[in-house]
Amino acid sequence: MNIKSLSLAFATAALSLTAAAAGKVNVSLNPTDSAPVIEPEIYGQFTEHLGRCIYGGIWVGEDSEIPNTRGYRNDVLEAIRELKVPVMRWPGGCFADEYHWMDGIGPREQRPRMVNTNWGGTVEDNSFGTHEFLDLCELTGVEPYISGNVGSGSVEELAKWVEYMTANDGPMAKLRKENGREKPWKLKYLGIGNETWGCGGNMTPEYYSDIYRRYATYCRNFNGNQLYKIGCGADAYNYNWTDVCMKNAGRMMDGISLHYYCVDDWSNKGAAREFDQDGYYWLMGKAFDIDTLIRAHSQIMDKYDPEKRVGLLVDEWGTWWEVEPGTNPGHLYQQNTMRDALVAALSLNVFNSHADRVRMANIAQFANVLQAMLLTKDEFMVKTPTFYVFKSYAAHQGARLVPLTTDAGLMTVRKGRTVPVLTASASVKDGVTTVSLVNVLLDKPQEVVIDLGGIKASKVSGEVLTAADVHDYNDFGQAEKVALKPFSGAKIKNGKVTLTMPAHSIVTLSLN
Repeated sequence: MNIKSLSLAFATAALSLTAAAAGKVNVSLNPTDSAPVIEPEIYGQFTEHLGRCIYGGIWVGEDSEIPNTRGYRNDVLEAIRELKVPVMRWPGGCFADEYHWMDGIGPREQRPRMVNTNWGGTVEDNSFGTHEFLDLCELTGVEPYISGNVGSGSVEELAKWVEYMTANDGPMAKLRKENGREKPWKLKYLGIGNETWGCGGNMTPEYYSDIYRRYATYCRNFNGNQLYKIGCGADAYNYNWTDVCMKNAGRMMDGISLHYYCVDDWSNKGAAREFDQDGYYWLMGKAFDIDTLIRAHSQIMDKYDPEKRVGLLVDEWGTWWEVEPGTNPGHLYQQNTMRDALVAALSLNVFNSHADRVRMANIAQFANVLQAMLLTKDEFMVKTPTFYVFKSYAAHQGARLVPLTTDAGLMTVRKGRTVPVLTASASVKDGVTTVSLVNVLLDKPQEVVIDLGGIKASKVSGEVLTAADVHDYNDFGQAEKVALKPFSGAKIKNGKVTLTMPAHSIVTLSLN
């Protein structure tokens, strides 16, 4: 069978399963006071010195003609607040393990330049450094998450960085004050290394566990600041990494990371805007497979931490396509379609459902890189379909999970993965129950019946994110093709909500 015939066979199989699975889906809510709280940090962001994520994406400098506040783009500041971004990871990524923080402090005109060898050979002028990042977080109410340099740095270097940021007195505090910041910042999240199994040093888990313990020892808590120390966790399916690190260093970790990208073939990642039916359903299956990973890594963690003290942090995740034609291959600039939005919603539903162990997630990345919230071009900014997913899901931040079950059918897609035709997530906060639903079916609506399980509600409102074509995206100089719209199709009666979801859509309901 040739490749074309094979692709057609996959598409036909997906179609037949879709048709068989279409119809009414029942969702049953099972509220309980013992359910965990969905940590706001699950809706976290990631900013790396990569392409135009920082420069041009967030930071333009005070002298820019682009409207800005202290060098930060005003439109981006507004977008950060609109999404209620809870936490932001910086400065990488692979860049973090070549970043030496003292290059990014002091007068900007005196900061040394370097070549960003990880990402396109771009010259990095270090004009955006520690003060600029932490001031951004302070300005927007975002919790900073610093990713420390273990790969090419030293224990002394990272320990002094923590002291510089958080100490009242001492040599590093004196240096900070000389650079214009009298009061120390509060820093909660500290990552000790990034992808130490790869670009962060190509270490074994045994070696990294020893390294981690050493670094964690010397990164001190100053003046009441309490660090939440995060170990570098596994790449996707590397369960042995989690096992070794939890066994050897878990007692000194507050969290351990996990990285997962929706990529099948790293040598041929495919295009963001060009895909067929098989490619669409394969991606839905790949995205939903994060559920398999979280269950497996959590089971390993449970062996060493049955009380679930250590959090699992999915601090890099999302789609990764070939760059847009004509752009620097090292800058990872890609468009963002309705298909990407569905990946985001599927993933967030999974993270919410594992709120007992998943304490943070950071989609890659915030602006102009990979599955971005925002795209910028000179003075213009575009909100992507993924931006609107995070906006519609914001009500889940800090809410108590409402466990649920569904009878949604399963589709088997390429490589034997399965994906439900519909996924859902529910939570409650301040008397309002939020239910988010994803219709995976490419070309068929689905009738949904939600049994509220005793939750008292008489009013329902909602919003929907969909598009005329799943390939649709938002671009500069055009009206938005993918944006949230009011959804009035949900009816509530006798403790049940009924609605019909459009094909390839995301619906979020508020009930009170």
